[in-house]
Amino acid sequence: MEIAIIIYILLLIIFGLIAFSIMQLKLAGIKVKDFWSFIQANQMLDKLYVFSNKYQKMNVQEQIIFLSEAEKVFSAFDKIPEMVWEDEYRKYSQVLDAYKNIRVSRWNGQNSNSK
Repeated sequence: MEIAIIIYILLLIIFGLIAFSIMQLKLAGIKVKDFWSFIQANQMLDKLYVFSNKYQKMNVQEQIIFLSEAEKVFSAFDKIPEMVWEDEYRKYSQVLDAYKNIRVSRWNGQNSNSK
């Protein structure tokens, strides 16, 4: 009987914390779905950061995958205020630079092939 009461109290506390977290997100103007996609994008940012150091050695297929994944990350980060992810700014910036460099090199390659 006592164990059931303890479990009930713990579940009540857990649901209370979840409700409080959701309320804080709503007060900050962030949708829960956007925040969840931000968490997933943050994990992908770490992987892209590693690849961004090697972007010059990527083949065409790897570059296309990098570009599409980076666009998803940028989209998720755009929906969240910068003060939430300012600790990740260095990684974000390096991935963005690699993204720009790949886009420019692919654009230059396409223009030189069409001439």
